[in-house]
Amino acid sequence: MVNRMQFYIDGAWVDPAVKKSTPVVNPATEEAMYEVALGSKADVDKAVAAAKRAFATFSQTSREERVALLTKVIEVYKTRIKEIGAAVSDEMGAPLPMAEKLQAGAGLGHLMTTLDVLKNYHFEEPVGTAMVLREPIGVVGMITPWNWPLNQIACKVAPALAAGCTMILKPSEFTPTSALIFAEILHEAGVPKGVFNLVNGLGPEVGAAMSEHPDIDMISFTGSTRAGIDVAKRAAPTVKRVSQELGGKSPNVILEGADLTKAVTGGVMHMFNNSGQSCNAPSRMIVPASKMKEVAAIAKAVADKTKAGDPRADGTTIGPVVNRGQWDKIQGLIKKGIDEGATLVAGGPGLPEGVNKGFYVRPTIFADVTPDMTIAREEIFGPVLTIIGAKDESEAVQIANDTPYGLAGYVSGASVEDAKRVGRQIRAGNVNLQGVPNDRTAPFGGYKQSGNGREWGKYGLEDFLEVKAVAGFNAA
Repeated sequence: MVNRMQFYIDGAWVDPAVKKSTPVVNPATEEAMYEVALGSKADVDKAVAAAKRAFATFSQTSREERVALLTKVIEVYKTRIKEIGAAVSDEMGAPLPMAEKLQAGAGLGHLMTTLDVLKNYHFEEPVGTAMVLREPIGVVGMITPWNWPLNQIACKVAPALAAGCTMILKPSEFTPTSALIFAEILHEAGVPKGVFNLVNGLGPEVGAAMSEHPDIDMISFTGSTRAGIDVAKRAAPTVKRVSQELGGKSPNVILEGADLTKAVTGGVMHMFNNSGQSCNAPSRMIVPASKMKEVAAIAKAVADKTKAGDPRADGTTIGPVVNRGQWDKIQGLIKKGIDEGATLVAGGPGLPEGVNKGFYVRPTIFADVTPDMTIAREEIFGPVLTIIGAKDESEAVQIANDTPYGLAGYVSGASVEDAKRVGRQIRAGNVNLQGVPNDRTAPFGGYKQSGNGREWGKYGLEDFLEVKAVAGFNAA
């Protein structure tokens, strides 16, 4: 039974320094399910002290010891997938099959990928008379979001363990249970005490205390650009490394000659996946202006088949968005799209038909959107797609790059060569051609205000390593 009123610090479940909690609300019913404890600076101090003590020994463990540890973590994780999926579904609203397969599955995928990287990674490299050593950076503070909770936790914790770092995790207060299950998994797998610590809490309290803490050597943050800026400012006086994966407004460029039905259908389905609550969602579909009506009709057909409903009911495509605040924000942006003159093709404001409670958003599509409209500029973070027309390929690229964000881009063309040509021109950390999904061994992260640093695979491991040059190491 998961204990939501305690934190995991120094290998044990402990009471918070101050008794304070917040309700966790089921977004499908709008009802509070239980309370979760909220931490304070005192809890962060305790967790950091434990991590700092543990670093002295854990940083010296061998590759073989860390391989054995990750292998055991994976073994235990597999036994808890159904529980993780159920917790994610209840707390952030993902349909249960998707929560088990994709949400919980993503966490397992990152653990397995990191294990493969660790087995073969070169921590030492001769350069002239020097030896370049890659060593764990130290104590890491991790702040993770609610939209893909286990994906973001695992793609930070797994490489940090592989590197020999110790850590403090602050998961989102909206999705605490899957993170607490993850802490139980690490405990059962035998992660040494103090290596992994978990403190629940709010960003302005626990997140701020972590960002400012002089004994935390690195912050790994995933969340909004606004919150990421605050983290970086607080971290600056201690000159700690800050790695961030932030917001996005990713373009999906469909070129002349592409298979319209396939490209548009795939793009809309991807946009609606997870109720649009993905930082790399292809939220701006950029199409040949002459094909706007045809594209809108294909997109509408997909939206009409997309069922927003109970995450545990058969036939549900998308569940609710995570909370009332997000629902209100999305509704405001849908209204803004209508007010600014975009053509509403599907969906619109209010709850879906037949739904009278829950934070459900109607799968919404706008056509004839211009790049200056609010819905083309702001990250909506809901199942709302904007379709923008471009007169030619050059204008499509210009519109794609006309954003402060640069997390992802998508390109479909008549051929892979067409897609490659345009993909090279998109200013983003991840570009997907012809509908091919991300590869977990390749780096994930953004340009511009979508962040810095990279996660996933070898690149994720290197985010948690310092580089030391030892001159004379190879001298005769």
